[in-house]
This record gives sequence, structure tokens and C-alpha cells, in this order.
Amino acid sequence: MDKNNKRVALVTGATGGLGTAMCKKLIDDGFRVVGNYRNAEKANAWAEALKKEGYEVALYPCDVANYEEVGAMIAKIESEIGSIDILVNNAGITRDGVFRKMSPEAWREVLSSNLDSVFNCTRHVINGMIDRSFGRIINISSVNGQRGQVGQCNYSAAKAGMHGFTKSLAMEVANKGVTVNTISPGYIMTDMVKAIDEKIIQEKILPGVPMGRLGGTEEVAYLVSFLASEKANFITGANYAINGGQHVY
Repeated sequence: MDKNNKRVALVTGATGGLGTAMCKKLIDDGFRVVGNYRNAEKANAWAEALKKEGYEVALYPCDVANYEEVGAMIAKIESEIGSIDILVNNAGITRDGVFRKMSPEAWREVLSSNLDSVFNCTRHVINGMIDRSFGRIINISSVNGQRGQVGQCNYSAAKAGMHGFTKSLAMEVANKGVTVNTISPGYIMTDMVKAIDEKIIQEKILPGVPMGRLGGTEEVAYLVSFLASEKANFITGANYAINGGQHVY
């Protein structure tokens, strides 16, 4: 455990809608939360807003698609905060477009940010978790990694790749006190979704969700915090769909 005798949780892409909810819930449940970001201006405003709500998150800049940068960030966190017990691989981007027009750059950027980042971050924390006989790797995928989506060959491929990574690594470390799981959200009420035209949400998105509504960021955060807890010791290699019935299997 860290210097404050609390489990340390690192959330990548912390300043987005899902990341924010995750950080708050983890803090509420007694974790020491560290956040990763890329945009300094946004991160500073985000941290100030959270502080006014009574939440304090230590922030560390890093491009999670860069293996060396991740290594330096992890080393700094462990030196200043403590060993990382929980890693939430939440960072990601989209570069949507039909495949016949997709550029190699749009493919590479999404695969790097969404899938290479999972390798980079996990690789730098996994040995410490094994040595301490406790660890939680929680990968945030997407419903579109399960069912596919027009215009998202890059994004869907990256998110689907998380599932294979999760299952294989889970088997490797199952007897080391480390669990590895995936969460696949559907349409969640984040700023990105809020930016979609209301008519599109009402006429095209919601009819495909049997529950007839968007998911809440706090609903995903609750699941993250549960999987991070010691109550989830026997759960590993699993994928949790949280999509209101949009895709069932």
C-alpha cells in the first residue's frame, strides 16, 4: 500500500466524463486516486473544479501511447505517491470514418492511443503487482468492440483487442493475486455524447437501446470501483457489458 495506507488507483484519461466519475467514486470508496492527462489547461481547470467538490486527485501528464513516457510517469507516481495497486486503462480517442477512406494515420493513432496504451501502462505496473500479490487491471472497452460499428474499424479493432489482452493476461496472473477484467460501456452520458444532435440521439440512438435511455457515468464508475475492491478477488478474465441491453450475448 502507499504512504497513506490506502490502495493507489491510477486512472488514465482521467479528465473526461467517464474518468471524472471513476475518480470520484474511487475516492468515495477509500482509494488514493492518481489521474493521467495530456491537456494541461483542461487538467488544471478540472482539478480545481473537483477540489471545490471535496475531491483531490494527483495529476500526472503523459502520452499513454508512448512506452517511455509511461515508464517515466509510473516511476514518478511510485516515488511521490506510492505503488500502484489499481490501473484503470480508460484513455482513448476516436478518428471515425468509413474504412475505404481511412488513412493509415487515423488507423495508427487510434490503435496506439486505445490499445498500445493498455500494453504500455500495464507492462509498467504488472511486475510490482505480482511482487506485492495484489493488483487490479481494469480495461475500459466499448460495446462497439463487441458488435462493430460503421465508420469505426480502427476503434472497434482496438476495443476488441482489449478483450483478448484481458483474457490472456488474466490467465497468466490468476495465481498471483492480480485480476484483469474489461468493462464495455454502451452509449453513456458523457460530454462527447452530449455534443451529438438531440434529434440523432432521440431518433437513431435511443431506439437501439432497449432501456430507452443513455447510461450514467456513475453507473460505470460503480462497476469500476467494485472490480477494484477486494470483494472482487474471484473475478478475472471477464468482460462486463453495461449498455442497457443494446448488445447482448
